[in-house]
Amino acid sequence: MDNLSDNFEKLTGHLFRTEAGKMVSVLTRIFGLTHIEIAEDIVQDTFVKALDEWGYNSMPQNPQAWLYKVAKNKTIDYLRHQKHVLEYESDISHLLKSEWTLASSVSDMFLDNEIQDSQLRMIFSSCHPSLPKESQIALTLKTLCGFSIKEIARALLTTETNVNKRLFRAKQKLREEHSRFEIPTGDELLERIDSVYKVIYLIFNEGYSSTESEQMIRKDLCAEALRLCQILSEHPIGNMPKSFALLALMCFHSSRLDARIDDKGYVILLREQDRSQWNKALIAKGFEYLSLSSNGNEISEYHLEAGIASYYLAANSFEETDWENIMKLYEILEKINPSPVTLLNKSIISAQISGTKTALEELLRVKDLEKYYLYHSTLAEFYKDLGNTDKARYHLQTAITLTQSKTDLSFLKTKLGKLK
Repeated sequence: MDNLSDNFEKLTGHLFRTEAGKMVSVLTRIFGLTHIEIAEDIVQDTFVKALDEWGYNSMPQNPQAWLYKVAKNKTIDYLRHQKHVLEYESDISHLLKSEWTLASSVSDMFLDNEIQDSQLRMIFSSCHPSLPKESQIALTLKTLCGFSIKEIARALLTTETNVNKRLFRAKQKLREEHSRFEIPTGDELLERIDSVYKVIYLIFNEGYSSTESEQMIRKDLCAEALRLCQILSEHPIGNMPKSFALLALMCFHSSRLDARIDDKGYVILLREQDRSQWNKALIAKGFEYLSLSSNGNEISEYHLEAGIASYYLAANSFEETDWENIMKLYEILEKINPSPVTLLNKSIISAQISGTKTALEELLRVKDLEKYYLYHSTLAEFYKDLGNTDKARYHLQTAITLTQSKTDLSFLKTKLGKLK
């Protein structure tokens, strides 16, 4: 559906992304995971029909209802013609075999509560433990969220060929395992839910710092991630502190979206942001979720990252930021998730507490970031502050060669120009 999605987004903005995942989830519940391609084909045919009938100026008043009606009709027609050929591993399969209940059963699957249930089933099915982590994420982004192969490749820092292979193998594995399209329970639930959180946060990050669009921020993806996590948190299986911690983190980040980019599309750093543009309602909601996340004994990386974000938002100015407490949270985060990126962020905070020279020494000791553009742009900033223009220029030039974001590229080139 990749070429179709590219064309369709030009016509309808975020409609393809928001509705495609819902419809694929609902139809997969009808046909079963073993026939997921049937669900994807019907959704593709539905959007082809929309492109053909809507043109460029005649979108219906309720496009969602139009799409659902077409998808339902196509599904009913398919089931009528194939009911004696295929067996569907669905919890409503017995209702699909009778002409008396076929149409009403398909229609009922498009009710709001059933759509939400189908989406939860889809994300947990995509995160099946028999699949490698990268395949779980790729499958969820493709089927549930309408990501293109190109977007998934960039989000996962791999090639489009690899993504296609992962998707093919993932679907094949689910067929071999005879996987049920259901929400797991007990130990199986705990085994999968961390992958679910990771997928949701990856969706958010793709919107927060987009690799696909010329715009750095794609609010539709951020909103989609928040919506998915909200659905998860409202269900008994996801009503837990970690869900609320992730919701708090995404609310805090979302609250600064309007202040991060200027009218020309250039990045505005935290120090220079107009804090009056921060969304106070989202900040309040974030603190509400952060409070809910404190129930229980678990402290996850989402708790810590949300706590860090809360200190930025609680400060009246950049200079008044509580750097000491942010550093304490980063030190705990380093123990939980000792990644090079965590150490990079620690060095940035260290510059505020101990000075640029100390921060530079700490950052130069970090390994495995040589191909990460933010590592080089941070080094450039440190060297500039210390008056070493040559090294600052070198690292800015290196960062420029490593970034894929057009917005980040413009930002880095502007910094390089000012340095000269």
